[in-house]
Parts: sequence; C-alpha cells; structure tokens
Amino acid sequence: MITGKEELLQSFIEAFIMEKATREFYNNAAEKAHDKEARNAFSSLAEWENKHMDYIQFLYQSVQGELDMKSFAEFSRTVHAPLTEGGMPVKDLMERIEGQQAMKDTAAITLALEIEGKAYNLYRQLSEKAEDRNARIFMKEMMEQELKHIDYLKAVRLRIAETA
Repeated sequence: MITGKEELLQSFIEAFIMEKATREFYNNAAEKAHDKEARNAFSSLAEWENKHMDYIQFLYQSVQGELDMKSFAEFSRTVHAPLTEGGMPVKDLMERIEGQQAMKDTAAITLALEIEGKAYNLYRQLSEKAEDRNARIFMKEMMEQELKHIDYLKAVRLRIAETA
C-alpha cells in the first residue's frame, strides 16, 4: 500500500548509504595521513559522518514508526555503500590515495573538499526535485551539514599549508 512516505524513506536510505561510504573513505584517509592535523581532521570527519548516519536512522525509524534498532543495525552492517555523498565511487577515491603513497595531506584534504562540495550540490539538487516537503527539508538540512564540513576542511587545509 502506498502511504506517501515512500519518497522520504527512500531519501533517508540513499543518504544513509552515501554517508556510510563517505565515513569509510575518511577512516581510510585518516590511516594514510602523514600529518597529525590531517589525520585528526579525517577522524573527525568520519565521526561526523557517523553522527549523520545516526540522525538519518532516527528519522527513518520515526517516520516508519518502527524503532527496532536491531533490524536497522543489521541493515547498516550489511548494506553495500559504493558511492560517497557526492556520488564519487569509494573504490576510486581509495585508489587515488593508495596510488600515491606519498600523497600530500593537503591533496587529500582537497579531495575531501571535492567530496563535500559534490555532496552539497547533490543535496541541493535533490531538495529542488523532491516533491515531498519533508524530503526537501531533510535535504536542506544535509546541505547545511556539508557547508560546515567544507568550512572545516578549508581551515584545516590552510593550517597544514602554513606549517608545511
């Protein structure tokens, strides 16, 4: 039976999967970073993505009226997350980092800025296309979160460049 919640629930699922993929990328980038500031930045970003996942899970379960944490935890653990928030394949991003063992941390931060910028644009486009008012509100909230990440990354990149 169609309830009218489908578009909103699908938005939550897709956003959750992209947040998970982005978190995985940031965890990997933190492990590969040479500079302590970059390592801490990527770890912080991974934690923020984790909080976004928790937020999306809460919203999904609230709308669905299902607060069974076990079933969502199983979904979270098993869902394949191939694309980051901006639609960039995690595999490609990992290869870019791995392929350049001596990749400068500023380049990795710039790559993260690209991810966050694309994520912002994706959420903006989705907010403009969404027919469901709540889906639009959700996408706009996600846009605001991406702007915070962009500002944070710009500041980190500047600090790293100043100390290099």
